[in-house]
Amino acid sequence: MATQINSCQIDFLPQTLPLRKLHISCNKRNLFGEMMNATVSTQSTYSISDLSKEFDITTRSIRFYEDQGLIKPKRRGQTRIYSLKDRVRLKLILRGKRLGFSLAETRRLFELYDADKSSTSQLNTMLELVNDKKAALQQQMDDIKVVLMELNSAEQQCKAALEINKA
Repeated sequence: MATQINSCQIDFLPQTLPLRKLHISCNKRNLFGEMMNATVSTQSTYSISDLSKEFDITTRSIRFYEDQGLIKPKRRGQTRIYSLKDRVRLKLILRGKRLGFSLAETRRLFELYDADKSSTSQLNTMLELVNDKKAALQQQMDDIKVVLMELNSAEQQCKAALEINKA
């Protein structure tokens, strides 16, 4: 069953239990102004296999992030029970990884958020990290340009030597 409300779609998904899961999907713009599809789930707990499937990562990766202290699931016996907070943190870890942030940098942002929910210090740190990443990428681009120029020069020298050998 689906209902359309102001460019958002609400889906009621029947479960095997009497409980039902509510999904709300909306089109939003991310920090970079690109359209993104945001899905909000009212599901409050997740198993490791739920998160593994959702984010297309191995359960070993999730356990690694837990070992690193980035996510802290509750335990019921040997079973890990992940909260919505853990799910959001996992999503942020993977986004940070895609943007080139180290786990230490991600941990630093999480610690800042945990200490100061106003997010001012977190945003300032994020800006600092973004600027550092941009500078590092610019340096890599400059280095690549230099290597390409050297390779082009070596290529030209090889071609010139071959021409001399033909004659």
